[in-house]
Amino acid sequence: MTGPARAELSTSLEHLVVGYVIAGVVGIGLGALLWSWRYLRDATSPYVYFLYVLPAPVLVPAAMTLFGIGFTMKVVLIAFAALWPTLLNTLDGMRGVDQVKLDTSRVLGVSPLGSVFRVVLPAAAPQIVAGLRNSLQVAIILMVVSEWEASSDGIGYYIVNAQQSFDYVGMWSGIIVLAIIGIVANLLFVAAENRALHWHYGARAVEGTR
Repeated sequence: MTGPARAELSTSLEHLVVGYVIAGVVGIGLGALLWSWRYLRDATSPYVYFLYVLPAPVLVPAAMTLFGIGFTMKVVLIAFAALWPTLLNTLDGMRGVDQVKLDTSRVLGVSPLGSVFRVVLPAAAPQIVAGLRNSLQVAIILMVVSEWEASSDGIGYYIVNAQQSFDYVGMWSGIIVLAIIGIVANLLFVAAENRALHWHYGARAVEGTR
């Protein structure tokens, strides 16, 4: 039943992966930059939270005007929407780092950049990962939304085209494929999270036995 829908997967997954990776890299990088420069953080805070609450789907017409209806438009929308959960969680996680750890690293002669990689990022990692998980959910939603408008491929296009053609079996097969994408993506993310944060979960387990 899901055969024709599966044929649209490669295009949609390409949009999803590229947009999500861009959002993750830029979100963590900008979060670290804003944490490092307080004045920049204070100056940009209203704009960051405005863009965070701005519904990305309403930007589809503007994105079509700026980037056309191809690959770039879809990736830009996915990256823009998925950026903010990662950025804000990165910033909040870094702001919650124990000041004693930062002072200790400074006394030991660790450079500011070294402190970011050796102290701040590891301490903020659990919250950064939580932001990346939220960003993944947003990215999947925008993957579909970006393919609804003026597109000729992708799972979002397939679902809408099937609905407009009264092909309800095809429509539901597309929805099933989309659900499978979400389940598989979540399982892969959880596996990567457990591998990356095994030290964190181990430390919590030790604390729980005390």
